[in-house]
Amino acid sequence: MRMSIISVQDHYPGRARSEAELYRQVVAEAELADELGYDTFFVAEHHFHEYGIVPNPAVLLAAIAQRTRRIRLGTAISTLTYHNPIEVAESYAMLDILSDGRLTLGVGSGYLSHEFDGFGIDPAVKRERFDETFGLVRRLLAGETVTHKGRFHDLKGVRINVAPRQADIPLYVAILRAEAAYHVGRQGFSLFTIPYASVAAFEQIADLVASHRRGFAEAGRTDTANTLAIAFHTHVAETDAAARRVAAAPFDLYVATRLYARKSTYDDAMANGLSLMGSVETVASKLVALAEMGVDHVMAFHNFGAMPASEVTRSMRLLMAEVMPRVEKRIAATSAA
Repeated sequence: MRMSIISVQDHYPGRARSEAELYRQVVAEAELADELGYDTFFVAEHHFHEYGIVPNPAVLLAAIAQRTRRIRLGTAISTLTYHNPIEVAESYAMLDILSDGRLTLGVGSGYLSHEFDGFGIDPAVKRERFDETFGLVRRLLAGETVTHKGRFHDLKGVRINVAPRQADIPLYVAILRAEAAYHVGRQGFSLFTIPYASVAAFEQIADLVASHRRGFAEAGRTDTANTLAIAFHTHVAETDAAARRVAAAPFDLYVATRLYARKSTYDDAMANGLSLMGSVETVASKLVALAEMGVDHVMAFHNFGAMPASEVTRSMRLLMAEVMPRVEKRIAATSAA
């Protein structure tokens, strides 16, 4: 199982941590993740609200690229609906070069009303705008000279002058609605999702995975390895009670700050199972259960709700040093049996 990190960069004006301090904290966590053996460090894009204060993930990831050597660098997600496809392709081609071919590009259409308002974009056309932009980004990153006259973009013989290091940059499409998993698979694309926004209970993740796999099969794709990555709020401690003491208040703060989304509390997350918060054994057992559902890539959301940096890094270390060896041992034993 691949274990990655996702960072939303939620910020809380008026509290002690400034924007600059948050950026430094995130970069330091990426450096530690590189040392600990995490697969990818994913960064989210958000605008106009403290829910997330990285409007351009390529900028932050370029800084991280200079301080890391092995870990892949990803967007989760780049909101293509808001942007010119030429600028997106140029920025991420540069990032792939600066990171020596470590880019994973996760994309989506956006869902926050204030972001559409800020960019002056009608959310009613977001799917069509996303599809057109995504198609152009893929062609530009592939080195094509693109002539295109569409509903939203008009390109006349454009070819970007920077070529990514990777011939095929890994691409993922993000969803919030569970029923979209099939359609993403049917188009042959890998999938990102965060279950607490997509399903009502932990057990329903199996249906989401199966839907994506079914669409993949219908698209003629047979290799499903690392084609679906699922994100969970994560805090690992020695005991479930210790995890609650540290993570409950930050989780409740984070959810309260999210706009337009389903509201929940730490107790709700414990009841529906849609998190990885608890003891080493609790988290290991849930990861094994995810593996049994067909999940082979998990994104751990360690830094949320203004959690102290020392607690974030402690959880990161416990996950890789204590949890993952148990998970891999149990997965291996199941496979052998």
